[in-house]
Amino acid sequence: MYDKPQTHGARRMSEALPRRHFLWNSAGGIGGIALAWMLNRQAQAESKSADTPFVRQPHFTPKAKRIVQIFCAGGVGHIDTFDYKPQLWKLHGKKLVGKGENKGFFGRPGLIMKSPYTFKKRGKCGAWVSSLLPHLAGIVDDVAFIKSMVAKSNNHTPASFQMNSGFTQNGYPSMGSWLSYGLGSMNENLPTFVVMPDARGYPAGGSINWTAGFLPASHQGVAFNTKSKEPIVDLNTPANTTAAARKQSMKVLEKMNRSFAAQNVGNSDIEARIKSYQLASKMQTSIPEAVNLNAEPEHIKRMYGLGEKATNGMARNCMMARRLLERGVRFVQVFNGGAFGSPRINWDAHENVVQNHGLMASGMDQPVAALLMDLKQRGMLEDTLFVWNTEFGRGPATQGINRPGRDHHPDAFTCFLAGAGVKKGISYGESDDVGYFTVKDMVTIYDFHATILHLLGIDHERLTFYHNGIQQRLTNVHGEVVDGILA
Repeated sequence: MYDKPQTHGARRMSEALPRRHFLWNSAGGIGGIALAWMLNRQAQAESKSADTPFVRQPHFTPKAKRIVQIFCAGGVGHIDTFDYKPQLWKLHGKKLVGKGENKGFFGRPGLIMKSPYTFKKRGKCGAWVSSLLPHLAGIVDDVAFIKSMVAKSNNHTPASFQMNSGFTQNGYPSMGSWLSYGLGSMNENLPTFVVMPDARGYPAGGSINWTAGFLPASHQGVAFNTKSKEPIVDLNTPANTTAAARKQSMKVLEKMNRSFAAQNVGNSDIEARIKSYQLASKMQTSIPEAVNLNAEPEHIKRMYGLGEKATNGMARNCMMARRLLERGVRFVQVFNGGAFGSPRINWDAHENVVQNHGLMASGMDQPVAALLMDLKQRGMLEDTLFVWNTEFGRGPATQGINRPGRDHHPDAFTCFLAGAGVKKGISYGESDDVGYFTVKDMVTIYDFHATILHLLGIDHERLTFYHNGIQQRLTNVHGEVVDGILA
């Protein structure tokens, strides 16, 4: 089913447009969620003629059935976090030579700068971690570091697009959308793909990072409103709206669908589409329950840092992520950092590494480490893939002479995976003596995506969608599974 051209897609989406427009403008958030859910059910109903089940079958036995991704937006400095380079201390204050073209974004590099943080070997595996991340230092025995990542762009927006969709241009489906399309939902009462943006702002490129692109709209990421205690706007019946009035509005909606059915005689899927609206109302109880953090024990709240000024926002998002995964959401993506305007609240340490990375790490380190430990203690890490990434790293030289900041750096950076099917306590790949180039076991973003899909039971070359005359895929025409990190 993955390789079959989707020739009916354009027709179906154009026909749905009037009702979709009505929903978005009259019902707000819950209407949009219901619409996405309805379209997903519709797509599934249409695919039954090809004997395609609701939960699509993977290509081979998966190691993981769900995924949580932490995206640290802005470019985390690998040489200030996980990639220890003692040579930087020896060369501190000297000119960077022999590295070829400057890949920085904001001008000429200054002098080599040692990391402002101390590094120590952590855990039984002896992984080097800086003093910036004391909590993540405690979980190194459970993760596989990839220290040889490379990106195509040194600009935030195209680099973020590539990390999320495989392409530096916009308009391509995100990885979460591909997984929704390829594997389907595990819970009819919740979205398949949920996004938790940073409450302080969206990442570079905004919501395009979780777009469905040319895939059916039902696979779009559902972004929660992390600025509010109500994650999905208009989910609850307004105080000034009676149950009778809500019931009447549903009757109007059903009448519109009945009218559409009368104009499309012979389409057996219309009745299923009408019923889908009724079933979508279940989300009015499933989502509030799923994100109710008051039900969490106090020791769990403390573990995440909920209620603490520095960690509260990220703790809240990470706790909601775990609860959604428990209840069958396929993919939860949590963003740390956004607001690329002024003030800049992300990992983009142009001016000052200590000031910038210190602020960002103080809010990310504890909640993310707690999420991984929480998944582990509940037995969920056995079938959940945990992904931590950024769009690129930061260079070994300062940005300008006598400046304490670092510029963008796509030629070597670090990400890590943990959980189902991943080796524990290892480091894969290497960068050179100052963290400038990858010198061993280079991993492209195509390889990164191919490996993630593999762990979920998907052959990245076979998960395709016919668009613009070719079979499109997340990894374009590239990608190799990184066998060295697989358990």
